[in-house]
Amino acid sequence: MLDVLRILEQDGRVPAAEIATRLGRPLEEIQQALAEIEARQLIVSYGALVNWEKVSDDRVYAFISVEAEPEHGRGFDTVADHISRFPEVHSLYLMSGTADLQVVVEGNDFRAIARFVAEKLAPVPGVRSTSTSFVLKTYKAEGRLLAESGGDHRLAVTP
Repeated sequence: MLDVLRILEQDGRVPAAEIATRLGRPLEEIQQALAEIEARQLIVSYGALVNWEKVSDDRVYAFISVEAEPEHGRGFDTVADHISRFPEVHSLYLMSGTADLQVVVEGNDFRAIARFVAEKLAPVPGVRSTSTSFVLKTYKAEGRLLAESGGDHRLAVTP
């Protein structure tokens, strides 16, 4: 099952027949594995990785570090659940280190994200503080290079 997931992680459009060929397994076995993968929600969705910087410049992303107050018996789950329901929230992670939660927010411009932080995120019960960093350029996302640089792309090898 892991080998099927690795193939789909690289390209979610690979048909079952091609996966079976690559892995040297019967098609029925791969179809059964895919059905189990989807039933267990190991794959949450199939999608495309879009380089929005090439499409338009009207999307702004920010990483917001949130220090939160854990709730007895639930930890950070209550605060995280509340934050995750905002449509502006792209991703949300429980972190180790100085911040408890890392929120990735998407907006039309810097002011929209600033308003989101001030009016929606900061007032959430359990949120103690926030620290916002705006994404200025994306070089790599989901393991894929997005920004092409000129010249030789090989890494230097030394003895």
